[in-house]
Amino acid sequence: MLRRAASRVSLRSRERKLRLFLELLRPGPETTVVDVGVTDARFGGGSTDNFFEALYPWPERITAVGVTELDRFRAAFPRVRAVRADGRSLPFGDGEFDIAFSNAVVEHVAGGRDGQLRFVAELCRVARRVFVTTPNRWFPVDPHTLLPFVHWLPPGARRDRALRARGFDDVLDPLGPKALAALFPYPVRVINTGLTLVAVGPS
Repeated sequence: MLRRAASRVSLRSRERKLRLFLELLRPGPETTVVDVGVTDARFGGGSTDNFFEALYPWPERITAVGVTELDRFRAAFPRVRAVRADGRSLPFGDGEFDIAFSNAVVEHVAGGRDGQLRFVAELCRVARRVFVTTPNRWFPVDPHTLLPFVHWLPPGARRDRALRARGFDDVLDPLGPKALAALFPYPVRVINTGLTLVAVGPS
């Protein structure tokens, strides 16, 4: 029951993000978008992964990037170009895309703040505009585990044990509004929805 409720909340949150993306950046059928941080999973059946590819009006204009093999992704989204690459070193030219989109990925990037800076710098390098979301560190419930305050624990064994107890075994380095804005090489607008932060730039 808890997982179903979390899935419903996640889907509503992601639909709001897509609406915000469309309202703020106003893409059209010719706009090229690189989505960095997709997973090798379908959308639906309780999963909200890869919602952007499932709901975006022009999927043929998306280049999707993930760190794993993307065979299931390609089968689920045949109109989307899929590329396996590390978001900290993207195999694209400067300004190759109109927009870089990345949903709830930057907090999972390995290498601490240096890794996050490299990740965001690559998004800004390959696209003229960016739309980057991350859970808000200062929201009291961690959306990955649905546990209150666990993401406020300092990195280390105690936090790792709490996360693993909920089946979460990944890098988690959450960001507040100032820390998110500081990752960008130019000024960005940071929108705080409570649960989520959205950085849109350049502002």
